[in-house]
Amino acid sequence: MLGEVLAEVTRGGKVESVHAGHVVVLNADGSIAFQKGDPTLPMYSRSSLKSIQASAMVRAGLDLEPRLLALVCASHAGTQMHQSGALAILAKADLDEHSLQCVMDRPLDEELRRTAQPTRLAMNCSGKHSGMILTCHINGWPIDSYLSPEHPLQLAIAREVEIMSGERISNTTVDGCGAPLFMFSLLGLARAVRQLTISTDPVHQSVAQACREFPEMVSGQGRLATRMMQNIEGLFMKDGAEGFNVASMPDGRTLAIKISDGTSRALPAVTAAALKILGVEAGEVEESTYGGGKPVGSIRATF
Repeated sequence: MLGEVLAEVTRGGKVESVHAGHVVVLNADGSIAFQKGDPTLPMYSRSSLKSIQASAMVRAGLDLEPRLLALVCASHAGTQMHQSGALAILAKADLDEHSLQCVMDRPLDEELRRTAQPTRLAMNCSGKHSGMILTCHINGWPIDSYLSPEHPLQLAIAREVEIMSGERISNTTVDGCGAPLFMFSLLGLARAVRQLTISTDPVHQSVAQACREFPEMVSGQGRLATRMMQNIEGLFMKDGAEGFNVASMPDGRTLAIKISDGTSRALPAVTAAALKILGVEAGEVEESTYGGGKPVGSIRATF
């Protein structure tokens, strides 16, 4: 699983640490433009998969305004607009936060995290869980068991994953939020996200466009996915726990990244380098390391 070194962390002109992993970059036609590590290895893609999960929900009848649909795709910061959005989704089923089965957590927003008490609504996946609950309500499916891998909703999501990735799911486990999590390759993830952004299917178009229109709902102000979607016209991006990130342009140029140590420190630099291979400039990306409050080195991609 280690892969190849994707980024170096320097201090005082010397390499202090490295981050290894896997990356695959696809041309507009879906062919592989670049890879490091082994993108064919089976992996759990964590929250980078949320747009595909949301696509299955929309296909099953979920009908939300773009701002709320973007929240269903989100690993949100837990601010008031995110929590209010999740409540608005639940209200369409005449339910509230007590129906959520995601774990309790504090907001990801640093300022709120210091003072807020853990709740299910503040948990960064509450938008996805709210969308799952409303989809169940629309279809008359049981709500109390919506996280079971055998639930009709989760079976529909698994089908969407396999169709869009072109791969069979090799294992199913539980994500950090409590929802089923599927194992397939990083290359399959890239192909699934590419399909999302080039598809003529109204389901896929609605999901991708919602995230582009409301990037602040997908993550939060100043965070990587929101910042890059705000700065790069047409870009779709979704990061995930354990060092995942995916991004795709409307013409099909796509990247997928997995940092093997599971940290996100190198993701901005590695993502910017992968975008550059696609001819996309990411703009200013924070790449400094600090000593005594001053820049003394950098976090830089090795490709």
